[in-house]
Amino acid sequence: MNSFRHRHPCVSRVFRVFRLPAVALLITVAGCSSADDSASAAVPSPDAKVAGLCRNLDKVLPATVDGERREDPEPASALTAGWGSPAIILRCGVPQPPKMVDPKVAEGRDPDAVAGGVNGVDWLMEEQDGGGHRFTTANREAYVEVRAPEGVDSSGVLIDLAAAVKKAIPKGIAS
Repeated sequence: MNSFRHRHPCVSRVFRVFRLPAVALLITVAGCSSADDSASAAVPSPDAKVAGLCRNLDKVLPATVDGERREDPEPASALTAGWGSPAIILRCGVPQPPKMVDPKVAEGRDPDAVAGGVNGVDWLMEEQDGGGHRFTTANREAYVEVRAPEGVDSSGVLIDLAAAVKKAIPKGIAS
């Protein structure tokens, strides 16, 4: 979420309680610390070759994706990145998703998974429970997963990430 477009809910709470004693105000502000908003992401465990490709990807990832500023998830790793809140999460070096080799997806018979491409990068799109989408690169030497929460323009996300993926992750078959 872009902080210039939307006021953080804690800011509204602080303004509502401005007449409370200072101690109550401090408790309210402490309860809204940025640590509460930090995203988390499981760090993948790829082999050394893929980990090197992922470190190269981390170096060329854009500072903003879909208008959101980069704010990496915890724990910090060159294999993960994030933008905005709720976070768009990228994980590099993930295992091949089972749906990537499912014949129903290739034949267009799976309503929850679709193969396609954006700006020269092939992706498998899977709808997630609770909304949002998971995208995983295909035909690249490493699998890169991007999770876009519900309400995020996923086409904008993939367009913004395409150049970095093309630059850092060569075409080929992931091991």
